[in-house]
Amino acid sequence: MTTQAGVAVRVMAARVVDAVMYRGRSLKAELAANLPRIEDPRDRALLEAICFAVLRSRARSEAALAAWMPRPLGRADNELRALLHVGFAQLVVMELPAHAALSATVEAVRALGRPHQDKLVNALLRRAQREGLPTAPADALWPAWLRQQVREDWPLQVDAIFAASQQEAPLWLRVNRQRHSRDAYRERLQQAGIVATPADGLADALVLDAPVAATALPGFSDGDVSVQDGAAQCVADLFRDLPQGARVLDMCAAPGGKTAHLLERDPTLQVLALDVDERRLQRVHETLQRVGVDAQLRAADAADTVGWWDGRPFDAVLLDAPCSATGIVRRQPDVLLHRRPEDLVALTTLQARLLEAAWHVLRPGGRLVYATCSLLRKENAAQIDAFRARHSDARVEPLGEHCGHADGAGRQRLPGEQDMDGFFYASMRKA
Repeated sequence: MTTQAGVAVRVMAARVVDAVMYRGRSLKAELAANLPRIEDPRDRALLEAICFAVLRSRARSEAALAAWMPRPLGRADNELRALLHVGFAQLVVMELPAHAALSATVEAVRALGRPHQDKLVNALLRRAQREGLPTAPADALWPAWLRQQVREDWPLQVDAIFAASQQEAPLWLRVNRQRHSRDAYRERLQQAGIVATPADGLADALVLDAPVAATALPGFSDGDVSVQDGAAQCVADLFRDLPQGARVLDMCAAPGGKTAHLLERDPTLQVLALDVDERRLQRVHETLQRVGVDAQLRAADAADTVGWWDGRPFDAVLLDAPCSATGIVRRQPDVLLHRRPEDLVALTTLQARLLEAAWHVLRPGGRLVYATCSLLRKENAAQIDAFRARHSDARVEPLGEHCGHADGAGRQRLPGEQDMDGFFYASMRKA
């Protein structure tokens, strides 16, 4: 990496962190907008790694700034504050070579138009290099209301949940069984110098010992393999006994991983994939096209069946519901910056509407699978309990221990268990 490129990466990282931490933007959206602007894939990987390290360590960085700054930085200095977070993360969390991290970050101060503050940044970074950052409790990143909710829901597992949510998530792969067996693809990885381990209980899953860019995976562009966490891959197993040609509805399909997995398992399925956002539906189209499967796609509010349903009932419905995403904090650490108590009220209301719509379009004898990447019982076990109280014809299908802890009518996997994300699953038959 040239000195100029190194400085540019730090400047971009500071601007992404500023947008996410202080202006309420989504990390995923900011990275999607900025990564294509970087030519070298190593620099792209560095930018992404820095931003994730900053968000995972921000409680420690904020403690350092509070203790070390002679006076607090004002709102006008948010970009500088973001750059300090970037510097601390490089030196203490990522343990990058100190000389390169220091010089590029200090030079980035000047590139941001703040040459009068380069000595301040240099002094603070050197102190972090000497002393490290202050410690912070594992739950320090969680807003108080959400922290309390998790403690109430999972009192025995709460410490493990907070600790796991701070860790970097492993890279999970889903092998396209229409193209290769899992073992055959694993051999291809080994020939490419990539070490992968089969996952127990998941027929299509491999876990990489060290992460690589998706585009560096053999056959990725040809659809031979996809990136998908093991917890999300479990969903397809809940539809294992569908007859060929069954009509399946995926109510909230974007970005399309679960739709693609179902069709990789059985290309004869007649799948209708809905999403309320037409732009996100385009991602579903690209995903399905890449892996070589086909579904009917439609932009629609799944809860408003009058607007899209043709009256023909479905054999199975997947409702991977919009949720708080508290089970995937290790993959989306900015979730903890953006969630508000009123969000939970709106989400649980929407989930209930979607469940009602799913039941309405499901044929008698058909199956409804409800899934979220949430840890909160209001969105999961309590949501299903309330649904069953409204529908006496809902018959719970027992799920195995491989889906996590028994919780009400479903199963809850907690983040980090079997190296997977946090996920809730429930399966019901319509009598």
